[in-house]
Amino acid sequence: MAQIIGQSLPNIPWEEPSGDLRLPLWRYSGNPIIGRDGNAISNSVFNSAVVPYGSGFAGVFRCDSTAIVMDIFPGFSEDGIHWHIEDEPVTMCGAEEEILRKEYRYDPRVCYMDGHYYVMWCNGYHGPTIGLAWTDDFHTFHQLENAFLPFNRNGVLFPRKINGQYMLMSRPSDNGHTAFGDIFVSQSPDLVYWGKHRFMMGATEFNDSGWQCLKIGPGPVPIETDEGWLLIYHGVIRTCNGYVYRMGAALLDLDEPWKVLFRTKNYILGPTEIYECVGDVPNTTFPCAALADADTGRIAVYYGCADTVTGLAFTTADRLIDYIKTHAM
Repeated sequence: MAQIIGQSLPNIPWEEPSGDLRLPLWRYSGNPIIGRDGNAISNSVFNSAVVPYGSGFAGVFRCDSTAIVMDIFPGFSEDGIHWHIEDEPVTMCGAEEEILRKEYRYDPRVCYMDGHYYVMWCNGYHGPTIGLAWTDDFHTFHQLENAFLPFNRNGVLFPRKINGQYMLMSRPSDNGHTAFGDIFVSQSPDLVYWGKHRFMMGATEFNDSGWQCLKIGPGPVPIETDEGWLLIYHGVIRTCNGYVYRMGAALLDLDEPWKVLFRTKNYILGPTEIYECVGDVPNTTFPCAALADADTGRIAVYYGCADTVTGLAFTTADRLIDYIKTHAM
């Protein structure tokens, strides 16, 4: 049996599957857990990050306003399902005014490491790049230097140093609706200076795995297991009706995480429900956060639905890793 390496999380949100499963993930019966009116000003709440915090949970949420201004907001929950999202966006403090300039902020991830909660997001600085910050209480956020030059999206830290280095996944992009995208891993001794960039994996050929043939990008912070880093990612295909976003999964080498051990040919979850297919960006299931319980192997995945609302899905490490290996490319 695959073993999650990490903390016990007995209060992880959970619901057993009903009926036979074709795919390794199943949806929460109460989806969407956060509607488009998640706070006082939101047009939509999606592509957000959740972590254990205290006796419950905290998160950083993408809330696009009714002016369609993209920003990130703190939120709190006792059970990981019912959320209170603040009406005021995250306020950053930092050493230099230059990096505190705010153009737009979206698609956050959060991980706990070195005694802090680290936040990564797509930060507007003459185009999209990767913003980094840390917090201890989800009220005061300390912004660090942007990790890269524009243009880049989908910055995701590994939750511990590997061989003495911080490691960050990202997807170099452009300044528009990027029609390409591969995942790279970059290394840093201090979360400021990034280098040693390594290619991890890229979009596929259409005839090999069509659902991820246009672009891919990392999703939640990877989950460490005794079989490798478990990565959930998104893949995109361009159809006659536009882009379609689905989820895939991969196992990465623990010491050299840019080396892919297994990668799914088949997707693990795609847009089929009305709340995933109808919204501001139809046909989108976009994963950004995952909770994991080392004792039971349970995993809860938070994902954006149609760029409008937030959904929750479940799996186990055993089920997902078996699916990755059985349906590997």
